[in-house]
Formats: sequence, structure tokens, C-alpha cells
Amino acid sequence: MAAAPSAPPASSAKESLREDLTCAICCDLFREPVMLSCMHHFCKPCISRYWRGTQGRVSCPQCRKEFSCRQFQTNYLVAAMVEKVRATTADTYIQNLEKQLKETLENYHLKREYYKNSIVRDKDKMDTIKRFGADLQARVTSEFRALHQILDQEETCMLEQLKREQVDELEKVERHLEAVELAKREIEENIRIFQQASTTNENIILTELPQPRPCLQVDIAPEIDLTALGNKYMAPLQYITWRKMFKSLKPGPSPLTFDVDTAHPSIRVSRDKTMAFECDGMILHLDNGKRFLQCVNILAAQGFQSGRHYWEVEVGPKPKWDLGVASEAIDRRSRIKLSPENGYWTLRLRNTNEYSAGTQPWTRLQVSSFPKKIGVFLDCEERRVSFYNADDMSLLYSFANGPRVKVFPFFSPCISGNSQEPHPVKLLHYPPVTLSD
Repeated sequence: MAAAPSAPPASSAKESLREDLTCAICCDLFREPVMLSCMHHFCKPCISRYWRGTQGRVSCPQCRKEFSCRQFQTNYLVAAMVEKVRATTADTYIQNLEKQLKETLENYHLKREYYKNSIVRDKDKMDTIKRFGADLQARVTSEFRALHQILDQEETCMLEQLKREQVDELEKVERHLEAVELAKREIEENIRIFQQASTTNENIILTELPQPRPCLQVDIAPEIDLTALGNKYMAPLQYITWRKMFKSLKPGPSPLTFDVDTAHPSIRVSRDKTMAFECDGMILHLDNGKRFLQCVNILAAQGFQSGRHYWEVEVGPKPKWDLGVASEAIDRRSRIKLSPENGYWTLRLRNTNEYSAGTQPWTRLQVSSFPKKIGVFLDCEERRVSFYNADDMSLLYSFANGPRVKVFPFFSPCISGNSQEPHPVKLLHYPPVTLSD
């Protein structure tokens, strides 16, 4: 098959156009172009001078065809083309076009640099997801190792879920990476087109910019919420599974007891030290330096500075309460806001259905169901304090920057201010243990 004829160079086409628009008499671009009946064009002043003094018939300067009368007609289309050529050959027009070409190239270079940086960031995010996913898998495996064959199926299911979520996160970034790489290739193609135009037109008059390829619009890079990904797998997995395999769980939840010496005078503690009640009157106690005097609070007798610990608290239908952990060094004689800055990592309930995390300011929580039992997970090595609905082990809130020092489980049954019999805050033991008086 014969090759298709190649298009003439842009410079040849421009020269041919200029030649077609040049008067054969004055050898310059047409001025007031007119067309003779033989279809040849001349400047109106030129043909008028050419015929001046001629008696009788006149002729075309090009083809010598004679005419009995001096007739010609103005060609407005040619006039418009002449004016366009005249305008595009002006120095200011060429300079402006060159400036536009330079600015367009600079803009594409900047976009290419942006996409290159975005690709690097996306790849870094993918590496972070992979490393974080690998760490989570190791943690999951470690948690389930203690349950061995009994929990093998549970472990497999959770690892598959983790891998799916990791793949989902990777796919988000991969899709963005592919879009950025495609956009980068299109930008580079446009750069090539404009660079070619710039190189080709160094010594040639440029009449218009080349047509670039349309560029894809790339969405904003997806954010990686590693905290959301990690919370589920950095949770007390054994205790989550414990609802199904309670008897095989080792070790079980911490069997806490209340420290009566820390109880505010408005708190009454049961004989077995597992229930704390609000009371109308004030119980007289000796001042031992450990007791809360301003706020209706109480601590557990057991403190923790290392390891991982989990306990559950029954709050029942109480309309208000606070619970969590408190630093050993907290001020127990003053009224202080419960916040990590003051040594408290807590969850609170007010007005029966308003749940908040004890941050500064308070973080309001959206809770789908109102838990009657709260699970508290303290991971001293990870410095994490997490709260769960103990009925379904759904996460309510997690403090990722937890305590560095020794802490004690913290409770406040609050003063409900109603005439009904107050419901206690109760420490739950699994299995029940015999406590000394």
C-alpha cells in the first residue's frame, strides 16, 4: 500500500498563503484586493494605475486577457485573509504568542512536578498501609495464639477481614496512583507537543498555538485513616471473642474491687467491694489523704503500670456516670475537669443518652444503642485506653495517647438527684470470685 502523502511543513504553507495574497504588480500584500473577471486579484490602486492612460480595451497584467470595459469587484474574503496575515506577522503579535507558549510550557512543567510529587506520596502511603497492616496481622496472630485450636476459625476470619480492609485501602491509593500516572503521561505528551512547536518555530512565524490533548482531572489524594483501621485490630481481641468462648479465655478480665479509702463521703460501698452507691447523707471517714473530697469519685484498689488489662462495669439504667482510668498523682481534694491533661482518661454519660469522651473540650459520641455494661481496655505499652459496649464489644471511643504512669480504674456514680432508688455502679467478675471481707 502506498504511503499517504505527508502534510506540507507549516512554514511552506505559510509562505504559499502569503504568496497567494501578494499583488503581482506591487509584489506586496494586497491593499483593497479586487478580482478581475479572469479571477486574478490585484490591489485596487495598483490595477487602477496600471490601466491609467490605456485607451479602449484593457488587459490582465498576469494572463493578458483583454476586457472591453474596466470592471472589477472587491473581494472581501481575500481582504479579510490579508488583514489576518498582516496582523499575525506583526512583531507584537509574535511576541505575545511566544509569551503564551512559554507560559503554557511552564504551567505544564509545574503540573508534571505536582503529579510526580503526588505519585511519591501515594507510594509512601501504600508502604505505610502495608507496614501497618503487617503489624496488625502480627498482633492478631499473637492474640489468637493463646486460644490455639479452639479459636483457629475465629482467627482466620478476622485475618481475612483485615486483609480485605487492607486491600480496600491499597486499592483506593492504587486507583489514585493510576489516575495520577495517566494524567502525568498526558501532561508529558502536551509538553512534548509544545516543546516541538517551540523548537520548530524558532525561526518561523507562529500563527497559532498547537492544540494540546485534554488533561484528566485527578481527584484529591485519598486520606488514610490508620486509626480507624487499627482500632478494630488493636482492641482486646481475646475479650471480644470471649463472648463466644468464655471458658477458654486466659487470662480473664481483671477482678477489680473498690478502694473504700478513696470513696467520696457521698459514696457507699458494698461489703464485697464490687458495688458503689450514691447516698443522700455523708458518711464520716477519717482523712487518709487518698479520699476524694470535692467530687463524687472512687478508685479501684488495683493499679496498673504495665501490661494489658480489661474490666467491665455494669452501669444499668443510671442517667449519669463517669468511668475510665486516673493517674495515681491526681488532685483528690479539688474540683478538676476530667481530661488527659489533668490525669483522667474517661467516658461520661449525661441526661440518660448523651455520651462524651473526656477530652478538652468534650468529644460528643454518637451511640447507636445505650449500653448497660461498659468494657474498659488499658494497654500500657501502647498507651491506649479504649471503651466498649460490653454487650456487643463495639468500640465507643479510644484514647490513642494514654497514660505513661501508674493508673487506677476510676468511677463516678454521680448524684442523680431523683427520688428513685439509685442504681449502683457494679464491677463485674468473670467467673465469679470469692472475695474476702
